[in-house]
Amino acid sequence: MQKDNPLHGVTLETIVTELVAHFGWGGLANRININCFRSDPSVKSSLKFLRKTAWAREKVEQLYVTAIASKTSQSKI
Repeated sequence: MQKDNPLHGVTLETIVTELVAHFGWGGLANRININCFRSDPSVKSSLKFLRKTAWAREKVEQLYVTAIASKTSQSKI
């Protein structure tokens, strides 16, 4: 059932870490306007906020799917 889900088996920490590596904190803050990416950003503070805030987590997951996961799955073909 989960084989078509690009987030299956990917932790939130991995998602945030890969997005930061790809965009940087500034680029991530420009794409998703939340304070945990703008003001003294860290993976730990971002995870704490995203675990409590469903709408922000959905935005982060969607950005990951469109920017990272889709490229990874295309390179496997």
